[in-house]
Amino acid sequence: MPTWKEVTAANPAHSHNFARKWKTLRAQGKDIDGEARLIDAMSERHSRVLDAGCGSGRLGGELAKRGHTVLGVDVDPILIEHAVNDYPEARWEVGDLSEEEIPEGNFDIAVAAGNVMTFIAIEGREAALRNVFNALRPGGRFVVGFGEGRGWGFDEFLDLARAVGYRVDFIFASWDMKVFKENSTFMVAVLTRPGADLLG
Repeated sequence: MPTWKEVTAANPAHSHNFARKWKTLRAQGKDIDGEARLIDAMSERHSRVLDAGCGSGRLGGELAKRGHTVLGVDVDPILIEHAVNDYPEARWEVGDLSEEEIPEGNFDIAVAAGNVMTFIAIEGREAALRNVFNALRPGGRFVVGFGEGRGWGFDEFLDLARAVGYRVDFIFASWDMKVFKENSTFMVAVLTRPGADLLG
């Protein structure tokens, strides 16, 4: 599975095309906010949200419109430019999850949708998980969704998340919380940084 940097290096138009795809889907009236609805439902009002690998901002932008304080971080400056232009309610920063500490910290919840984690180089996976972990407040949660066949097996991901220090609380087969089964081809994992929560 190529990293995002490799994909965009091979096709310089990829980022603009990616951003345009989501704008077109929204303009057509398609529902592209399923991930945002789940994160919103899991969060207290006015939560601090980290959109990890935010892309062009569709998820974090929707959460900001719902009243949350959102920081979106992405390695792609072109996508960040789209996010800044389209969703000024949130804050957007260029950054590599696997190479840099996340600014600020003390987030209530973090989210990585759109197969973000599978675009990270293998050698950067643990660092990316740790950087998000460190950016969460104790008891904060990280919700990660990606499909199979993208170079990072579900069990392998969960094992590494546990090794970093996360507690794996729930696993679903979709962003609308369908039951995860042995043959599921998509996983949404709810991870928690143990600490100041009722279970931690």
